Amino acid sequence: MPELIVSVSGVRGIFDKTLTPQVAWEFGCAFGAMLGTRKRTVAVGRDTRPSGAALRKAVTDGLKACGADVIDLGVVTTPGAALMTKALGADGGVVITASHNPLPYNGLKFLQPSGIAVTAVMADKLKTIWDEKQFALAPGGAGGAESQNTDTHATHVEAVCAICDPAAIAAKKFTVALDSINGAGYIVTPMLLKRLGCRLIHINAEPTGVFAHVPEPVPANLDQLSQAVTESGADVGFAQDPDADRLVVADETGKVISEEYTLALAAQQVLRDNKGKVAVNLSTSRMIDDVAAAAGVEVVRAPTGEANVVEAMQRTGCIFGGEGGGGVIDPRVGGVRDALVGIALILQALTDTDQTISQLAAGVGSWCMIKTKLPYQRRAVAQLIKRTREAFESRQGAKFNDTDGLRIDLPHSWVSLRGSNTEPIIRIIAEASDHAAAEALINEVAAIAEEKGA
Repeated sequence: MPELIVSVSGVRGIFDKTLTPQVAWEFGCAFGAMLGTRKRTVAVGRDTRPSGAALRKAVTDGLKACGADVIDLGVVTTPGAALMTKALGADGGVVITASHNPLPYNGLKFLQPSGIAVTAVMADKLKTIWDEKQFALAPGGAGGAESQNTDTHATHVEAVCAICDPAAIAAKKFTVALDSINGAGYIVTPMLLKRLGCRLIHINAEPTGVFAHVPEPVPANLDQLSQAVTESGADVGFAQDPDADRLVVADETGKVISEEYTLALAAQQVLRDNKGKVAVNLSTSRMIDDVAAAAGVEVVRAPTGEANVVEAMQRTGCIFGGEGGGGVIDPRVGGVRDALVGIALILQALTDTDQTISQLAAGVGSWCMIKTKLPYQRRAVAQLIKRTREAFESRQGAKFNDTDGLRIDLPHSWVSLRGSNTEPIIRIIAEASDHAAAEALINEVAAIAEEKGA
């Protein structure tokens, strides 16, 4: 059975196996303890997974048992929960979600008062408190109180509309196909698109948490979106993951383009009118370097993990950032990945340029990226990285970066491998100017991984 994974990306596990209500209760207690002994308030939201209600209750009970007050946000997106954590002046936030992981996975994501995910240092501290049960229940059974707040969706839409021109977008009368995968974006995203004057073709729009396809938003999983665009004649298609922090785009022909284009297209739009550094993770396509170079700005690279990218943004004064898997971070709205921000920026780009999605995509680069993953025990990843580095050390022009697994930059390509923060797998990513060269790098690293077994 896969282990319970506790990392900078939060807690991920299989519901009622590795991630039980008891474990969730303990993490609620641990997070409450980490926030201190003074009176504190925590905002709690969840996505639509069937196990979410039980885990929400367990986390809430743990927080209250340690004396924290809880504001229940209900079923909301992760960026919505982050926004409300800050807006409500809470001392922290918890989102019950496993993001793009399939059922029966679920998870817990912890937020700082600013709405930003906890840092790696904070995540380690939280794990230690949980491991060692360094928490105490409120004396005399005097637990915290619980209240409800239903303002998340409206607040989120207003914040996103503040960074675009809703009237100009609405004048275009775009037809938009949307796949919400029966996840948390099922209400708020139509609210945004209505505000932007779009005609909506909405598929997988029920809050069942029973995903209509593999939940990771990549082209291979999005045939339904492609069909919806084609049949409706939509100008663009958008697909979200279950907690709506990642976004993938389909063009006007129904072709679902690589998830790497989401960040590049959004960044290009932001940099049209604003100049400043952009931060991305080490696994993000070189398309972002091309976009930044065209705008005359610098790209800052950070280890994989939203919290790591945000830390780099804050440290180096970036105006924009994200991760190539479809994650857009605009600090004008919040410090987490946000699919609604991506939607607004891309619709604004269509409006301002009077181009189609396929034309915009053609203008941001021609790199070919291949991603794969292999089952791998986390404890074996370090040895695999060592063997891979040794295999490439004699390669002409090779440059190594080991701040996040291993990335090897070559003159006209690069390849990376790292252990996942959310699943018991290794991710191998390669990018080159053509498919054959990228595939060769993938096969070379995969062969090294399989030499001594996973």
